[in-house]
Amino acid sequence: MSIEDYIRDIQDFPKRGVVFKDITPLLGDPIAVNLCLDVLLEKVGDKKIDKVVGIESRGFFFGMLLAQKLNVGFVPIRKPGKLPFETFKEPYSLEYGMDVLEIHEDAIQKGERVLIHDDVLATGGTARAACNLVKKCGGEIVQCNFIMQIDFLRGNEKLKSYEVASVLNY
Repeated sequence: MSIEDYIRDIQDFPKRGVVFKDITPLLGDPIAVNLCLDVLLEKVGDKKIDKVVGIESRGFFFGMLLAQKLNVGFVPIRKPGKLPFETFKEPYSLEYGMDVLEIHEDAIQKGERVLIHDDVLATGGTARAACNLVKKCGGEIVQCNFIMQIDFLRGNEKLKSYEVASVLNY
C-alpha cells in the first residue's frame, strides 16, 4: 500500500487550471491514516515539541493526531471570525486568491517549540502566514510538515528559514 494511492486528483477545483489534491480517500481508510501518521512522526523524529498547530481546515485532521501522539497541546489556526477570543491576524495570498488567518493571542507561550502541520504545501502563502502568527505569539517553529508538497509551485521558498518535511512530493 502506498499513501499516494489514497490521494485523488480533482481537475479544475476550486477554479479552472488548478489540480486539487484530495485527501478524502486517505481519511476514509484507517490503515492509510496510520501509515501517513507514522511517516509524519518519523519526519519529526526526536525533536522537542510543545504544541502542534493545525491550519484550517484539512490541517486539523492530522494536526490533532500528531498532537495526541506527541502528547502535546493542539492549536487551531482559522479563517477570520471563527475563533471566539482575542486574535492575531495575518493576511496571505494563496494559489487562487487572498485570505486572512487568525490565532488566539494566548494559544502559544513565549519560547514554546511548535510543529506546524497542513495537508499540502502549494505556493507557501498559507504556511508562511501560519509561521508569522506563531512568531507573533512568541513561539519557536521547529518544523513545518505536510502530507504533500507541490514542488513546481515552490512554496518551500517562502519557508527557507524553517525545516520543511513532507510525506509526498509532486
